This record gives sequence, C-alpha cells and structure tokens, in this order.
Amino acid sequence: MVGTRRRFQVADSAQQVVGGFLLAGPFVVTEEVWVLAASMSTAHAIVVVAIVFAIGYGALYKADDDRNPDREAEVGGIPLRFVSLMVVSFGSVIILALAFDAPTTFLVDNEILTDPTTMDVAETTLKATAVGAIFSVVGAATADSLL
Repeated sequence: MVGTRRRFQVADSAQQVVGGFLLAGPFVVTEEVWVLAASMSTAHAIVVVAIVFAIGYGALYKADDDRNPDREAEVGGIPLRFVSLMVVSFGSVIILALAFDAPTTFLVDNEILTDPTTMDVAETTLKATAVGAIFSVVGAATADSLL
C-alpha cells in the first residue's frame, strides 16, 4: 500500500461514531463540565479545541505506525479520516447535549449563568462541547484504530 491512498469507508466513520458517543455521554450529563465551561474564557476554549485536534492527530497518525496521513484520501489537503474524527468528536457531544437538554438543565435551571441570554447559553454550550470532545476524540480514535 506504499504510495497509494487508503480509501476511507463508511465503516471507518461508524467505528468513530460508536467510540465518540460512548465516551462523550458521561461528560455531557456532568454538572461540573458545565460549571467549568461557564468559567472558561474564549482563550481557554481555543486551547481546549487545539488539544482535541492534537489528541486526534496523535492517536490516528503517531500511535499507529501503519497509518500515514500522506497516503490517505484528503479534503482540502486534510486527511478525510481526520476530518471525520473531528466531526464525530465534537458532533457527538453537541448532539448528546441537545438531546438531553443539558444546556437548559445545567446552565439555566441550575442558574450557573447569572444572565442566561441565548448567546451566553450558546457560547457556554460550545465550550462544554470542547471539554467533552477531549474524551470523545479518545473514544473515536481508539475505536477507529482497534476495529
């Protein structure tokens, strides 16, 4: 397979989804994650997102000697497998958060936000999603590598 591009398949994404949802769930329904997200600055959130990207890239391409990003199908120069991993890692958390109504439950009903405007809830939800994605990316990348 040297020199050829590995075909990214639907089964690869399915494996990522299973792992991503599996590890995201417990963090979406944990009040501490929402309290932490409410106290984070935008700079903190950017650092957390960078950590998710680094963990994902490292898990896919540095921990697995058989996988080379230069031999994989790409989208805009980025390996499709990595794009899928990021979509699953962040997407699984946001889907679960909205399905469980976590933003309203934790941020509004528990009065974590003193002024729960729609923008404050949305911004804090994105920060909580980034925190949850740290764990989701581990599950998604592990499932992709093992299965």
